[in-house]
Amino acid sequence: MSIKEIQIPVFLKRTFNGRNVAISIPYLWLLLLFLFPFVIVLKISLAQPVIAMPPYTPLFSWGDSLWPKIQAGLDSYLFLFSDSLYIKAYLSSIKIATISTVLTLIIGYAIAYSIARAPTRWRGILLMLVILPFWTSFLIRVYAWIGILKTEGLLNLALMTLGVIEKPLIIMNTDLAVYIGIVYSYLPFMILPLYANLEKMDMNLLEAAADLGCRPFKTFWTVTIPLSLPGILAGCFLVFIPVIGEFVIPDLLGGTQTLMIGKVLWGEFFYNRDWPVASAVAIIMLLLLIVPIILYQKSQEKAIS
Repeated sequence: MSIKEIQIPVFLKRTFNGRNVAISIPYLWLLLLFLFPFVIVLKISLAQPVIAMPPYTPLFSWGDSLWPKIQAGLDSYLFLFSDSLYIKAYLSSIKIATISTVLTLIIGYAIAYSIARAPTRWRGILLMLVILPFWTSFLIRVYAWIGILKTEGLLNLALMTLGVIEKPLIIMNTDLAVYIGIVYSYLPFMILPLYANLEKMDMNLLEAAADLGCRPFKTFWTVTIPLSLPGILAGCFLVFIPVIGEFVIPDLLGGTQTLMIGKVLWGEFFYNRDWPVASAVAIIMLLLLIVPIILYQKSQEKAIS
């Protein structure tokens, strides 16, 4: 029997067709880089801390019996809810992420709207200026803000030279410095989806509103904002989701006074060496992020449809 005469079952043809193979690639990627690490962290969160390597008890112990004994518990999760530090850290992270997202939206919308209304020959250059900071290391850009915001920094030096202030402003190690660093770092994530949405807007709609007697400010709120809502939602989720777990900016610019869950997570892993509690912190933070992620996916599906 030749190879051509071999009949491939129908279910195998359906399973290994090009479409299913292409769809399976991102699912395999998520399985290896998301689900598998998530299961490992979940396993650690159910263990007990010990002074050993690794610093947590195994999930199963065999002993003399044929069946393994499960050594899992919810002690780490109960400890999180019994200590107000972790609750305050979660609430503070949500507050800082929400305020930062709103500030980024206000500034980013103005920039995206200006770029979308600029002459076509200038739009590429303006977008390049938005993307240009990504060519520099994120850590270097945050360190640069230390040189700007510290007491002897460039900002205080410029304000005192101009006579605006008489003594240096205390900005470093405050929430204000954290907001400045977050807004600056995540501004491109807000501008790009907003620009993509505003650039496709039909200008004839604005002209029709003006012909009907609608003033520019009212046209902006009744026409431009509703039409750009998909870009607003996409930009807000792209900023809010990573900011809520931010560690570098609060640690470098906020100091010890700024409480965010990313700093608490780092402290539990590397200072307290309590991996089960740190893993429980990470699991709960992930559960808090699932809701905005699902909302973001829903908004993307509506935008596509």
